[in-house]
Amino acid sequence: MSSLSTAKMTSQQYLMLGADPPGVHLELAHGEIVVSPSPSPDHSEVIVNLIAILRNHIRKHRLGKLFADTDTVFDDENTRRPDIIFFSKARQHLVGKKALLGAPDLCVEVISPFNEEMDREDKFELYEKRRVANYWIVDPVARTVEAYVLKRGKFSLALRGADDETISLSPFPDLKIPLGEVWPEG
Repeated sequence: MSSLSTAKMTSQQYLMLGADPPGVHLELAHGEIVVSPSPSPDHSEVIVNLIAILRNHIRKHRLGKLFADTDTVFDDENTRRPDIIFFSKARQHLVGKKALLGAPDLCVEVISPFNEEMDREDKFELYEKRRVANYWIVDPVARTVEAYVLKRGKFSLALRGADDETISLSPFPDLKIPLGEVWPEG
């Protein structure tokens, strides 16, 4: 009888893999490859809509850089790909040629039926441990946004917006986000 074993991988080794195979989304979690399906159209539409709102504000005020679905090295065993990532101008030295190298100022995850537990538990704990300053969880089915802010090393729920509310979230207190423009069109 033969046994099956898996080898742990480092973030450096993971980054050498290259592009994802068609139809799958790869990340490194706790030294192991995590495979999930490509985003659904609704998931992708929410990301595009939110990026459009954020991008205009960030560029107009020269606040930093915005990325989508980019390898982000949190430590030697965790390279994740948040749906939306923001690095402030003061922290742009962490933007590498091949990956983002450290905790962003903001990570945004859009919930899908297949990834809710990962976003609400595994990534929540990782982002908190690695000191991501702001974490937004966007749920297109419930039509909610939960904004967490890191305080004394722990995430604290700063605001929960829903449906067609207009909200302002850290790290962009001057930006009004009309949630009705974020959700997929009927």
